[in-house]
Amino acid sequence: MLVLGGLGFIGSNLAIKLCELGARVTIVDAMLPQYGGNLKNIESVKDKIDINYSDIRDTDSLGHLVRGIDMIFSLAGQTSHIESMSDPITDLDINCRSQLSLLESCRKFNPNVNILYASTRQVYGKPQYLPVDENHPTSPVDVNGINKIAAESYYTLYAKVYGMKCVSLRLTNTYGPRQHMHGAKQGFVSIFIRKALSGEEIQIFGDGNFRRDFNYIDDVVNACMLAIGSPSLTKQTYNLGSDQHYTILEFVTILRKYCEFSYKFIPFPPEHKAIDIGDYYADFSLFHNETGWKPVVSLEDGLKNTVDYFHEHAKHYW
Repeated sequence: MLVLGGLGFIGSNLAIKLCELGARVTIVDAMLPQYGGNLKNIESVKDKIDINYSDIRDTDSLGHLVRGIDMIFSLAGQTSHIESMSDPITDLDINCRSQLSLLESCRKFNPNVNILYASTRQVYGKPQYLPVDENHPTSPVDVNGINKIAAESYYTLYAKVYGMKCVSLRLTNTYGPRQHMHGAKQGFVSIFIRKALSGEEIQIFGDGNFRRDFNYIDDVVNACMLAIGSPSLTKQTYNLGSDQHYTILEFVTILRKYCEFSYKFIPFPPEHKAIDIGDYYADFSLFHNETGWKPVVSLEDGLKNTVDYFHEHAKHYW
């Protein structure tokens, strides 16, 4: 198994699970500080994992790394929507060009490998209807969403033209232990959890009534393992999501069960308002019908697990 971005949030949790199942795992991570790579994340399995400190933008390294691999989890990425607008070229290089380079390396040196690509709900833009299914038009509101959908299209194209085995999962708000907590340009979930654990005031944009769906990391890891190489999948792109939807204020209210903090409502900053998508929750029935997957960890239990983890390990994350 090759896990790109394996020292980050989703990649490390996935790598640990793969190790527990007996897989031989190699992690690739550039350890760029703003993207969440952290050796603490794999401490429990550090003697069972090979780590290659290279950047997925390095095409020569990719050509070497993909040889002899059975499955590749392409999880390395620039995830900040705000950062994609302030530094669009870096977002293009990491989230689009690098994915095409990976596909070309696999086509040349390992065309039979199974590849899973972690995409995002952001490709849809502002929902025209809810819940959002895979037939919903794609109209990204930021550079990140444009580059993600372009990368998805490359994976779909290479599957159709070259017969390569590729699948993309459109993730929603993923949260849990080992989440990237440093900085102020991540999604609101990590910012809120970090502030809550630090006893800082949380600022909620608008009235807090936008609805979202959330997936705990263990559920996302299970989805990744079900998706990759599954002969039952009939399409290249699938939504993840949840049957339960919460407003931002409801999320904060649940978080307050486990942390002491205050919050206030403030107007949307212009740079956030320009790319906000309003209400969003996904229809994940297509993926459920083909794999049986559905989230099993409630937001209440997931947030408790997350808070417990960071209470114990906070010094390694901020």
